[in-house]
Amino acid sequence: MNDLVARVSVLAFYAAAALSLFVDFPPLLEAVLQYGTLALLVAHTAEVLFCFRWIKLYPGSVVTSVVLTLLFGFVHWMPYKKRFEADAGA
Repeated sequence: MNDLVARVSVLAFYAAAALSLFVDFPPLLEAVLQYGTLALLVAHTAEVLFCFRWIKLYPGSVVTSVVLTLLFGFVHWMPYKKRFEADAGA
């Protein structure tokens, strides 16, 4: 999946989950959005812990990179890992 499409999809999911707190959605949809968002945040937190060596390769601040990883997960840090592995193999 294209990185932009993945990022927009995750942001749309987060926005829908936030909207479901204020607007009545069907109960099953609300549950999927809200628990799905929690599951994503837990998974992305685990990614920060296990993939920090690539997260810190981000050219900006480490805090920014951690926040982007919490939002987008591997879509954020995977390009830095690939670049690191390509440089190590060269």
